[in-house]
Amino acid sequence: MTPPLLYLEDELTRLTLAPHLGASLVDWTLRSNGAPLLRPPAPNAVENGLPGKLGGFPLIPWSNRIAEGGFDCPGGWLALEPNSPNDPFPIHGSAWQQPWQVTEQSAQEALLQLDSQYPFAYCASLRIRLSGGQLHLAMHVTHMAEQPAWHGLGLHPYFPRTAGTRLQARATEVWMCDTAKLPTERIDVPDQWHFEDLRSLPNTLVDNGFGGWDGHCLIQQPDLGYELECRASGCDYFLLYCPVDLGFFCIEPVSHPVNAHHLTGRPGLRLLRQGESVTLGFSMQCRLL
Repeated sequence: MTPPLLYLEDELTRLTLAPHLGASLVDWTLRSNGAPLLRPPAPNAVENGLPGKLGGFPLIPWSNRIAEGGFDCPGGWLALEPNSPNDPFPIHGSAWQQPWQVTEQSAQEALLQLDSQYPFAYCASLRIRLSGGQLHLAMHVTHMAEQPAWHGLGLHPYFPRTAGTRLQARATEVWMCDTAKLPTERIDVPDQWHFEDLRSLPNTLVDNGFGGWDGHCLIQQPDLGYELECRASGCDYFLLYCPVDLGFFCIEPVSHPVNAHHLTGRPGLRLLRQGESVTLGFSMQCRLL
């Protein structure tokens, strides 16, 4: 039997959550006409336990891929196993593959909590609030293990993509990647990926991390009748994923670039000792066009 879903709504939008599937956002829609604000879930994705086929999920205690089978911590090497059948590397942390508990719930707000022991002990909370067409997500993670470890946070929302979808997101640098989707060099943002002003998404594959972000982005969806103004805190990077001909794209607020655990200086990661915490916030304000 599928565990119960959780529903929130305000005067403009309706949100469905699956706490048992890594605190996933199943879908977020306009109440007036059902227009999707996040990508609609794939058929039977909830029943089959597939967070990656839903509207989004939190990334804890790291974002995206980690190479070399783990990473070094002050207490020694922390080994990691691949955790997705679609990727040879451990990806997106561990929180998205564990059931969360609902500790508070009202018509417009919920608080979810996870006590995890893998890959080290940590306690995570995710507060979700709807108000006036704005979805606000606040993540808080506390390191519980005796040995310090590196932490990173992120959020992986999937947005619908139509012919009219346009994006604005200012960044100063981008990480180029190899065939394994791992970063190789950091360069100035090339012209075709400049989103200083609103522009259409590229027609070719993009799967890269951008830095020097001011935490603001604007997603215009004229074909769906709205725009989303998004603001992030606790992160200077975003990942942009634009697959070809799949009807969705991702712009993910993250605290660190891909494979930061093996990059010089471990950019964006935080070394937490027992009892220390890290936070990330992301809001999406819906406005009708």
